[in-house]
This record gives sequence, C-alpha cells and structure tokens, in this order.
Amino acid sequence: MTLNAMQLLKFTWLLIVFMSLSSWAKDVIPIPQQVSLSENLKTQQVSISWVGGEATTFDLLILRTELNDTVFYETVTVAAEASGQSKFLWTSAEPLECTSLSFRVRSRSGQLTSDWSSTQILQGNDSPTDERMQAYPQDKTVPAGSNITFCCIIGEGKSFDSFHFISESINVTRLSRRTYAATVYNLKPSRSYGHNAYCKGKTEAELYGAVIFVGYPPLFTDFICETHDLTSAVCHWTEPRKTQLLGRRQTRYSINGRNCSVVHLEQNRKQCSFPRWEENWKLLGWNPLGEYSLTDIADVRSRVVPLPPEELSTVANARNATVTWQWKLNHYVSLPLVCQVELMSSDDKTKRTFSGVGLRSATLLDLYPYEEYSVKVRCGAQQNFWRWGNWSKTISFQTDSEIPSAPDVWMWMNGDTTGQILWKPYEPRKSHGPIVSYEVTLWSPDDITRHTQIVSPETFAMPVNLSGISINNTKVIASVVAKNPAGLSPPESLGLPLHVNDLDSEAITKVDFREGAFPLSWQSDANSSCGYIVEWYEASCQRDCPVEWIKVGEEITNVSIKSDAFEPGVRYYFSLYSCSSEAPELLKRWEGYTRELAPSSSVQLSTEQQDSDILISWSEIPSTHRRGFLLGYNVYLNNGSQLTKLASLSTQENSYTVKGFPLGSYKFTVKAFTSAGEDTGGTASITLESSADWLIFEILATLGVTALALIIVTFVCYKKRKWVKSAFYPAIPEPKVPSDWSTPHGTLDVKPSPHSMVHIVEKPEWDSSKEVLVVIPEEDEDDEGQGIRDEPVDTDEPTSLRYYNQVVDERPIRPRYPDSSASSASSMDSGRTDVTYTGIQTSGSSLVFQSDSQSSSDQPLVVPESCGGADGGYRPQMQLPPENDNASLAQSHSLPESQACRSGGYRPQNNWQLDSPDEADERRSLAPSLGSPTSIASTQFLLPDQSSDELAEEKHQSSAATWLTNLLSTTKP
Repeated sequence: MTLNAMQLLKFTWLLIVFMSLSSWAKDVIPIPQQVSLSENLKTQQVSISWVGGEATTFDLLILRTELNDTVFYETVTVAAEASGQSKFLWTSAEPLECTSLSFRVRSRSGQLTSDWSSTQILQGNDSPTDERMQAYPQDKTVPAGSNITFCCIIGEGKSFDSFHFISESINVTRLSRRTYAATVYNLKPSRSYGHNAYCKGKTEAELYGAVIFVGYPPLFTDFICETHDLTSAVCHWTEPRKTQLLGRRQTRYSINGRNCSVVHLEQNRKQCSFPRWEENWKLLGWNPLGEYSLTDIADVRSRVVPLPPEELSTVANARNATVTWQWKLNHYVSLPLVCQVELMSSDDKTKRTFSGVGLRSATLLDLYPYEEYSVKVRCGAQQNFWRWGNWSKTISFQTDSEIPSAPDVWMWMNGDTTGQILWKPYEPRKSHGPIVSYEVTLWSPDDITRHTQIVSPETFAMPVNLSGISINNTKVIASVVAKNPAGLSPPESLGLPLHVNDLDSEAITKVDFREGAFPLSWQSDANSSCGYIVEWYEASCQRDCPVEWIKVGEEITNVSIKSDAFEPGVRYYFSLYSCSSEAPELLKRWEGYTRELAPSSSVQLSTEQQDSDILISWSEIPSTHRRGFLLGYNVYLNNGSQLTKLASLSTQENSYTVKGFPLGSYKFTVKAFTSAGEDTGGTASITLESSADWLIFEILATLGVTALALIIVTFVCYKKRKWVKSAFYPAIPEPKVPSDWSTPHGTLDVKPSPHSMVHIVEKPEWDSSKEVLVVIPEEDEDDEGQGIRDEPVDTDEPTSLRYYNQVVDERPIRPRYPDSSASSASSMDSGRTDVTYTGIQTSGSSLVFQSDSQSSSDQPLVVPESCGGADGGYRPQMQLPPENDNASLAQSHSLPESQACRSGGYRPQNNWQLDSPDEADERRSLAPSLGSPTSIASTQFLLPDQSSDELAEEKHQSSAATWLTNLLSTTKP
C-alpha cells in the first residue's frame, strides 16, 4: 500500500471520529423536560421545575404572553435534586394576576446550549373572556420604604384614563391589551385603614382600586422577667417603635411557646404574666412583615421586686413622726427588705432610707413644728437588690405646734425721742404655730417700771415716744415677744438711742446696682460685738417708713442687698449700724437706684428782664420726681418746632442770664437731666422791651435829629431864596387902572334894556345838578341907537333889571387881567343891557370859563355845583356899599373856587361904582362885575356886606401872604 493511500485512510478515519463526537455531544446536552409552574400570588413568586438530566446550568426566559415582551432572561445555575428535578424560584415585580406569562428553559454547557423546552404559560386575569375592571395587589402588607407595582385591568371594550395613588397621579406602563402597571417608590407608613390606589376610566363609573398596608416588622428591647412573690413571673419589654399595623395584621407575642395576653403599660411598655417561674425565657413576636425574638435567663431570688406597701398611717409630734404600713403577701415577713420614704413639704422634698427583715415602719426626725407633710413608701430586696418596687399611695399629716422663735426686731427713729419699734413677720417654719399676738415692752435697767403694750398679729410696728417714759438715765430697752397656742417666744431686746446720730448728706456714698443687687462693703468696727445691721428704705419717705433690714455676723464686712420690692427710678437709702450691748450706732450710709430714669416732672420756670438781659430762674425738682441722680440742667431757646441749646449747667446753678438778644418775644425751655435722659422741660415766655431810660434817650435823640434837619433845611432855603421864590412863589402883577374912575355917582336907570338879555335855564341833555347861564340874543335896534321900548313893570314876562353894562365880552372872565385894552372895546357901543333872572337856584355858584378858542355866543356858560353850607344861596343886597377902588373889584374875581364857597355861595357885586364908558376904555381893564342887581321897587342892594368875621379872616390871610412875600423878596444876604 502506498503512502498516499495510507494518508487518505487516516483522514477518512479522523472524519468518521469527528462526526461521531458531534453526534455524541448532541446526545449529552438534553432539552429540559417536564417543565412545570407553581405560583404564590401573595408573595408574587413562581416556582419553576424541570428535568434537565445531568446539566446544572440553564437559560431561563420569561415573556409577557400577549405582547411577547421579555420580562426575565438570565443564565442560572441550579443543582438537581435527588429526584432529578431542578427548581428555580422567581419573584415578579408585578402582581401575577396582571397578565399571562410564558416560561421556557434550555440547558447550557459552556457555549453549547440545547433547544428551548416547550413553553409553559401562567395565565393572568386579563383574559378576553373576563370583562371585569380589576386592580392588584389587593390588601397587601408591605414594609415602609419599599417599592410596589400596581396594575389595573380595564373591562373589555373600555378605555383607560389614569392611575392614582392616594391623591397623586402616577405614570403607567402598558403590560397587555387591557393591563396597565404603575410603580410607587419609598412607601410611607400607612394609617389604620391603609393607602388607596385606584384606576379611572373615561367615565366616572369606570373606577376600581386596591388597598395596601404599609408598616414595620416587630422590634422590641429590654425583655425582663421578675417576681413579686418568689413564685410567679411577670415579664415586660419595650417597643421602641409602633408597627403601624392593626387588627389581624398587628404583632402577636408568645413566651416560651405560650401565647400571652399583653398588658399595655406607659411609655410603650408591654407586660405578660405567668403563674410559675422559669429560669429561661424566650419572647417571640411576629406580624405579616416578619418576626423578632429575645431571651432572658435569671434566678428567682435575683429578680425580686416587692409590691407597694398598703394601709399607710402616721403618728406625729412637734418635730418627729412615725410612719407604718402593711404587706399584702406573707412572704415578706421573713424577707430582708430596704424601704425608701419620700417626705414632701410645701417647699422641700427629701428621701430617707430604712432597712430590716419584714420592715413595716419608719420614724422621721428633724421635722418642723406646725408643718404640713406628705409621705409615700417603696421597698426592694436587701439581698441581691434588683430594683425598687412601685410607690405606695401618698398620705398627709401635720406636726404639732411649738413656742415661736425670737422675733427679728429693729427700730427706726424719727427724732430724738420719737420713732418706731419694728419686727418682721414670721416665716412659716419659725412661728411654730399661728401667732396670736405680740407684746412690746419699754423699760430701763434702773427703773422697775415697764411699759407693755399688746398688739394684734397683723401689726408689725409700734410708734414710741421716749419723752413719756419717766427715766433719769440714758438707756432705754425695747423687748418684743410673740405668742402662739404653745406659748410665748423668747424676748428679743434692742437698745434705743436717745439722740439720733445722723450723717451729713455729703457723707452719703453712691452705690451702683449690679447683677440684681446693691453691693455694700465697709471696714470692720471694733465696737460691734454682736454683728451689724443693714437697713434700707425709700429716700422719699420722711416718717413711719416701711423699713427693711438684715442682720449679719461681726466677721462679715460686705453684703449684697436683693429685694423683689426694688423698683426702677426710686432712690433708696442704705444705712449700716453696729450691734452692741448699747444702742446701735450709725456707721455709714449709701444711696442708689436700681435703674435711673429721666425725671418725671419739670422745673418751675420764671423769666425776668434786667435792662437788656433776660434772667431765667427755676426751682429744684422734688426728690420723688427726679428718678435718678441729677447731672445738671440744659437751657434751650424754644422756636416752637426746634430747640436751640444755649447752655448746660450744673446742679448747683438754678438761674441763667441770656444776653445780646434784640427786642422781641422769646420762649425758653429748661430741662433737667440724669444719666437716663432729660425730662419734658419747663417753658416760660418773655417779651424783651426797651427800658424807660433808653426810651427817653431815643425820644431826645429823635427830637435832636428833627431839629437839626429843620435848621439845615432853613439854611438851604435861605441861601437859595431867589430860586425858591421863582419856583414856588412867582410874582403876581398888580392890577393897573389907566384912567381916573372917580366920577360922581348917579342914579341907576333900572329900566330893562332890550339888549344883552341873559336867561338862566336848564338844558335836559346836561347834568341837572349843574347850573348854566344862557345868553339870549339882543333885539334889533332902531336907527337912532335906541332899543325896543320899555316894557311895563307889571307884566307876565320875567323880571328884567336894567343897568349900564361896563364890559361886554363874549370870552370868559380871566382870573388875571391882561394889559391889552382890546378886550373891552367891543362892548362899549351898548349903553344898557337887560338881564333877566329866570332860573336862580338857592345855592350860590361861581363861573367856570372856557378858553378863548372855544368862546362863542352859542355855547352856554357852565356854572359848577353850589358850595355846601347854611350860608349858601342867593342873598338880596340890603344897602349900598361904600365905594371901593377898582383894584378890589378885580381881586374879587381872582379868588379860587374854595374861597368863593367859604364866602357863602353866589353873591352879586356888593361894591357899586358908576364908571363911564370912557373911563373903562381909558383904564383898558376888564371889570369883573358891574354891581349887584337891585329890586325894581328899590335902589338898595339886595345882598348885605361881608360880616366882620369874614373880613378878619381875609385880613389874616392877606397878612400871612404879605409876610412870606416880604421874606422871599428881602435883599439881605
């Protein structure tokens, strides 16, 4: 055989071997058989079992049947049992009722696996044939802090809306066509009725839910078993937390396998009793979430706890009492016991211990007389003491009375012979019974006479007057005793000083209030044989003060005074006295405030002007209103809304002088201040006025300045007299008469003339209050120059007066007469003029003339309003006046209107002079008046002459004007 043939044969053999091995391998990894499922719905666990031959490693696949979603896929190692079955316990996160699950298993050997086993289905409750609406899990108990998954199965043909846990909406996951699941994390303990989880459909009727209970598994500590009678056992323990599970879910207990009826004690303690003692004890507790156990091992004599004593009673004296009791069990008669008695009073509580075999009584010593007490008793085993038993019931008793202790006595002297004997009320434990009265006795060692007075128990002071005691020495002793139902107390005596030894106010030391007290210290005094007395009272008190005091030993040189009666803002005096066989002697004094306040009242302020200054003074604030140590006074200028500080003064000053203020009204405020601040302030006002001397000086100065000014003005006017005269008093030209007017008088022809008829009329369009002269045109004259024939006197026409017209001019009459003679030439042709008075008023009037440019015969002459007065009006001329020169005639028309009013109103010419036309032309002057009209039946003037008074007044005015003219016209330098 060739080499190639041999190689081919070897290759063929190897191929056959390899194929045989492959076929053997398939036969070695069998497919799992007999797969079965067993579920526990309460624990949500599925037990999967199968037969897998010799394989120990398997792949496990769990799917949701309907949606074919993978729930679990892992390789697990499971050892086969003796029967050849392999089992695996799987816990589902979702309730097994939610949906159907499919299970498959295959064997694995390294990378080689068998085929999958047949599928086993665990049927859920979401079957299409079940149309109910469901929620799972139902009534499940879970531990606090865990997570739980709920599922809802909606009815067939219905739709899902939302899932809620308690009141919170939870997101959901779809498990199948009808099943939705939601997970809640970190559950909190539930109440007794559990937590609610529910599903909602599209309608309100589609609502279904489940209830779960969340709590804790059992837990307890301090498991102890004891005995009260050396036979039975009482076991108790403590639960540090509640399980929050009640009813059929609550924790149940057993001791040594026997169920016990649990008694609930205070502070989460529980107790269970058994009739016989056992040295080994085991406590087991369980609930749906788990179980817990404890053990205890003890000898009966090491766990003895006596029962509380019964039937307590007492027998009390003044300072001791005996307490007795009885035992319920006879076992205690021979048992060594230790008992504790708790004694309670109004302000104290003490425990006293007694011991003995079968102890039944205890004597309480060092009690206070007439005191209320309460007692209770508890006992324990003296040997192998375990713990105290429970307290007995409490009973009360009162000790008997005893004579009082000596009272605490002091004195307070108002003067050399008057004062008070003071004593303090008894403290409850020093009176030893109800006080009935006090007896106060004053006596002298050299006098057998004693002055005793009994006072009521509510009285703690008695006034004394040493002047009423017949003594001839310098020592008086006061003694005080107290009385209660048991008798009189020992006397407390005190020597009274016959002279009050007080210290100067400068020797009083200020003391600060620190840490709730007044610290006082002093130097030791050699004369103090029985200690020192420190008294204090309010500084504002003067007589019968409520004094407090303390007594200290002779070795003490400092003390802190505390009192609930101390108030802020109140000053207190503290006095130190030495105690000796003689009367107390004052050594030192202090004063102080617990807390200083601002003064409660203000100073009484007054102000006074002193020349040009203001003196502000005030009185001191009463000591009761100071409420602190005064540091000084602040003086302010009060502007209403603002205070301006003027000065800050010490307490020794009570006045202040304000200087440099101008005249006017001022308001000042003064405030006293302490370390706590200022008071509200006292305010006073004052008006600063000029003094009498200053007023006289001002008047004299004013007069001097006025006189100096007049002198200066007079001097200036004198030096400038020419300018003053030309500016204020120009020269007035005197009237000049060109010809002689002294022609003889003739008889006036009073025949009315047809020429120059003037009527006084009223025009309606003018002011009716004014009078005017209306010029009436003259009638035509005949060729001979004669006028119209004379009218008879007795006619119906208005009366006309005929007179010779000296001046006929249509222009107004001027106050001054110019030198031109042309003004009168035009009127010389008429010899006579008839004037008719048609509207003469009762009041006089004067003419107001127009300018030459406006002069016309057509326009009326306006008469101004009449001057008021009783003398006004028209006056007939009564007699012919004396002849006057023409200068006076001209001057009468130059008077101003006011002077015309003073002269009595309108008057016709009162001086008559016959002037011929030639003379008038020769003088070339206008006559202001032609005379006074006369009655037709008489030639006398109708108006009287001026009175003498009027003439005197005119003369006076003329003389004054002449003086001024002469003054201004002088040629002196």
